[in-house]
Amino acid sequence: MVPGWSGFARDGGLLSYGIDSLDLFSRAATYVDRILRGEKPGDLPVQLPTKFDMVVNLKTAKALGLAIPPSILLRATEVIDE
Repeated sequence: MVPGWSGFARDGGLLSYGIDSLDLFSRAATYVDRILRGEKPGDLPVQLPTKFDMVVNLKTAKALGLAIPPSILLRATEVIDE
C-alpha cells in the first residue's frame, strides 16, 4: 500500500504518492470565487487532480535494506535523505 498523504514519507514511511494538496486547495478557491460572483455550483465543470506528489524516504529505504531505482528517484517531487 502506498499512502496518498506526503506526510507519511516525511514522518518515516518509505514512499507516498498522491494529489498535490496545495494545487487542489488553490483550484478550490477559484471555484469559491466563481460561486461568490454568482455562478451556480451545478454549472461549474468537474475537475480532476492534475498535479501529483511522490515523496521517497531514502533513510527508511536504507534501514529496510532496499535500493530505490534511479527512475523512481527522478520522478519523485521530494527525496528525503537525512
